Amino acid sequence: MTEPVEERKPTVVADDVHLTYKISGRYANRGGALALARTVTGASKPGMREVKAVRGVSFTAWEGEAIGLIGPNGSGKSTLLRGIAGLLTPSSGAVYTRGEPALLGVNAALISTMSGERNITLGCLAMGMTPQDVEERFDDICEFSGIGDFISLPMNAYSSGMGARLRFAIASSKSHDILLIDEALATGDAEFRRRSERRIQELRKEAGTVFLVSHSLGVVRETCDRAIWLEEGQILMDGPTDDVLDAYQEKHDPKKAAQRREQRRAAEEAAAKKKADDEKAIRAVG
Repeated sequence: MTEPVEERKPTVVADDVHLTYKISGRYANRGGALALARTVTGASKPGMREVKAVRGVSFTAWEGEAIGLIGPNGSGKSTLLRGIAGLLTPSSGAVYTRGEPALLGVNAALISTMSGERNITLGCLAMGMTPQDVEERFDDICEFSGIGDFISLPMNAYSSGMGARLRFAIASSKSHDILLIDEALATGDAEFRRRSERRIQELRKEAGTVFLVSHSLGVVRETCDRAIWLEEGQILMDGPTDDVLDAYQEKHDPKKAAQRREQRRAAEEAAAKKKADDEKAIRAVG
């Protein structure tokens, strides 16, 4: 008798989502706003202007998926995460979620003038843990963060990377229906990234959905089974990670794309040679 196939459950549905910012006209040509000049509407005179950061994005995320959001600076990746988390209200369209999204867990709850130790307690309690839960997980969070003796210092003494690692350690100490990670895995050494990647795999096995924003395509390849490519607030491609990242590199880094094709060709040739050698050895024994 055939066992019934378990139906996948959607966790996030984005339906024609538009997200906008309003900025003061006197800042419109400064800093990062300059990169968004093409998407700014309104007259040139001083006043409030509207920046269309995400424009008509639609997708469905499923239980157990890890989805990488890729794209150049200013493409709307982090803005989309904030929309999924409910921190930004769409100007049109809608985001539907099953469960409570956590944007790296506890950013808003952490206090820079308090020590890392105190922030672990505060952050875990903010996520709904009991004091006993915090006590049981405290040492693991400290070890996972990898910031050593700095854990007893106030967070305003941390580098941005150390703060990101501690936030990820706190957030990932609890299973989430939807975990949203913005560049946390780009910080720290290779060992921290490996631990983070293993933790993401564990969260997926617990039926969670993970969204990861990263400029490191290597991290996305290792961590995610699906990728969404954004440019100027719109989705250019959504599909299996390797397919999307290969297409992205073809556009933005053709040299890297050519190197990857050569590496793949060499790996395929090596695998074919090994298979032929193994078959030859079996025939010789026979």
